[in-house]
Amino acid sequence: MTAEERQHRILALARHEGRVEVTAAATEFGVAPETVRRDLRDLEHRGLVRRTHGGAYPVESAGFETSLARRENQNVADKRRIAAAAVRLLGDAETVFVDEGYTPQLLTSMLPAGRKLTIVTASLATAAAVAESDDITVLLLGGRVRGRTLASVGSWATEMLSTFVIDLAFLGANGISREFGLTTPDPAVAAVKSQAVRSARRRVFLGFHSKFGANSFCRFADVGDFETIVTDTGLSAAEAHRYSLLGPQVQRV
Repeated sequence: MTAEERQHRILALARHEGRVEVTAAATEFGVAPETVRRDLRDLEHRGLVRRTHGGAYPVESAGFETSLARRENQNVADKRRIAAAAVRLLGDAETVFVDEGYTPQLLTSMLPAGRKLTIVTASLATAAAVAESDDITVLLLGGRVRGRTLASVGSWATEMLSTFVIDLAFLGANGISREFGLTTPDPAVAAVKSQAVRSARRRVFLGFHSKFGANSFCRFADVGDFETIVTDTGLSAAEAHRYSLLGPQVQRV
C-alpha cells in the first residue's frame, strides 16, 4: 500500500467513524504509529483533518459534511457541558435564535422552566424539541430543508430572519479560526448564519474544541462578532487567551 492509498483510507475511516485513533489505524494498516502520525500531519497540512492528542478529526469542507445523526453520537458528554454553560448566558433575553446542530439542540432542552421565550430556529429537530412547551413560542424559518442536518435554508429563511430583532443568538460553526473567523461548508447555510449574526443584539458561539483552528468553505462571521465563546477544556488555556484577544470572553468547561 502506498502512502497516498493509506492516507486515503485513513481519511475515509475518520469520516466514517468521526475520529481516527493512531494506535487503531496503525494496527489496521499494519504500520508503525509514527507512520500514521506522519500521514495525519500530511492530511492536516492539506486541510482534511484536525489533529488532537492520540488521533484526528475530519475537517468538514464543501465536499464533505457530517450528518446530524453522526454528531448525536460524538463527544456527547462534552457537548452537554458546553450547552449547559451556554444556557446560563441567557440573561434577560426574551427572543432567542438557536442554530442548527446537535449542541444548540441540546441547549434548548436545558432552557429554564417557566420562562417565557420566543425561539427562532431553522432546525426542525430543535423546533420539535421545544414545540410542546407551554412557555415557549417557536418560530420555524421556512425554506428548503437540507437532508443531512434537517434545517431550512434559502431566501425564505434569510428574508424571514431579516425582519426580526433578536435579543440573543446561539450559533455553531463547522470551523472557527483566528485568521478566517467562523466558517461552514454550504453557502446557503452560511447565509442563514450570517443573517442571524446581523439580526441579533448579542451572539454566543458554542462548539467542541476540534472546531478550533479548522476552516471550511464559507465564512459567515468574525470571532470579534461574539461576546462569548463556550467550548470544552480540549482547547488549551493559551489558545483560549489568543481568541479572547479578538474580543469575546472564552469559557472552557
